[in-house]
Amino acid sequence: MVQVVSVLGALAILAAYTANQFRLIGPSNVSYALLNFVGAGVLTVIAVIESQWGFLLLEGVWTLVSLFALVRLARGGGSPRRSH
Repeated sequence: MVQVVSVLGALAILAAYTANQFRLIGPSNVSYALLNFVGAGVLTVIAVIESQWGFLLLEGVWTLVSLFALVRLARGGGSPRRSH
């Protein structure tokens, strides 16, 4: 069962990545951030259960960054602007 949940989490992240590559959605789209957040969150939980510390670091940070993006989008912000 853990493997099935892991695959679903990975598929969520891959769906966001693939949709971005085909320019169907982008980083400033809520669905992109949500797919990354859900997928990485699922994989973070799996990493804790399986005591995979390197994987936990990767997915934990990915989850936090995706959560930050979701909060920013919910507040009406788009993608971060770079100053030159």
